[in-house]
Formats: sequence, structure tokens, C-alpha cells
Amino acid sequence: MKLYGYFRSSAAYRVRIALNLKGLAHEHAFVHLTRNGGAQKSPGYIARNPQGLVPALELDGGTILTQSLAIIEYLDEAFPEPPLLPQQSVARAHVRAIAQAVACDIHPLNNLRVLQYLRHRMGQDKEAVEAWYRHWIVSGFGAIEKMIGEDGFCAGGQVTLADVCLVPQIFNARRYEIDLAPYPRIRRVEEMCGAIAAFADAHPSRQPDAE
Repeated sequence: MKLYGYFRSSAAYRVRIALNLKGLAHEHAFVHLTRNGGAQKSPGYIARNPQGLVPALELDGGTILTQSLAIIEYLDEAFPEPPLLPQQSVARAHVRAIAQAVACDIHPLNNLRVLQYLRHRMGQDKEAVEAWYRHWIVSGFGAIEKMIGEDGFCAGGQVTLADVCLVPQIFNARRYEIDLAPYPRIRRVEEMCGAIAAFADAHPSRQPDAE
């Protein structure tokens, strides 16, 4: 397998965590999102992912999967150990709800292409763009803090898709110096996951393309 990604992309970060948790060997293909206008916009990459986004996962047979949640759920179905979704249907829905609160509500509003549009097309300055970024993380974290349990990981005693999605978003929050003191449960999840090699090895600072 080959993962097309960028060290600081939180969506690619999610997939790195999942691949590590599953113990799946994979190559890295680095897609620089800002240099020379963004490699994700090149014809060669668009041929792999028509959306021009990372990540993309090329399977051994040449099939290419896109969208981080779709990729991770594929990995969970194809390589079921350890499972990233609970067996019980209500618990599974709860895990997906937390994951989607990150991947569908917070992240799309703070995606690089949105921030670039605010700067270049809407004429917003750096302060305004960063205020936008912080607003959506704070709004989302306020809800997620109430959705996760009082102990353990996001959804109990084992790592799930919810943790895989939340940890990269915490990285983004820290990068923008957002105060995490109001979110003790989120900070607990960060600490517990940070002690797991699969999460630690997926951290942006440990990637070969880190800058």
C-alpha cells in the first residue's frame, strides 16, 4: 500500500494512525500542499484523486481510495484486528458521531483550501482567518467534550475511530494555541493516545516530510 499525504494534514494523520494500529506496512508518497501552488493540484495527483485532496491510499492492486473516513472504514473491514468500531450498533453509532463531529463539522471549515479562500478571495487578514479557525475548533470541542466518557478513551476502554479522528484535531488546536483547559476529557484522550506507539509514530513531527 502507498499513502499519499502531507505531514500536517489532519486527514492524512488519521489514516497514518489507523495503518499503524493495524500494523500494516505501507509506503509514503509526499504531496506538499503549499509549495509551488500545491502538488495536490497537479494533473498527476488529480488523476489519482479528482478532489485534489489528501489523503489517498493506493492498494497493492492499484485501486485508489480517497476520503479519510472511507479509507479507515475500509481498513477496519479488510483488516479487522484490532477493531476500530464497536460491535454493538448503538455504540458504533456513537463512535461515528464523535468521529464525524471532527471530520464533517470542524475540519471542513478549517481545511487549507477554505483558509486560502478566506485570505485570497475574501480579503481577510491573518488575524481574521485565525479567529475563524479558532472559533470552529472551540465550538466543536465544546460539544465533543460532552460526547466522550468520563474515563478511558473517547468511547470507553479501547481505541476507536473517534480517538483516531480527535487526536489530529487536538494537534491542530495546539498549533493555533487554543486553550485546552476547558476540555479535561479531551486532554485525557490526548494523553492516553499519546502513550500508544501507533499514535506517537503518526505524529506530524515524526514524518519524513516534516518542516
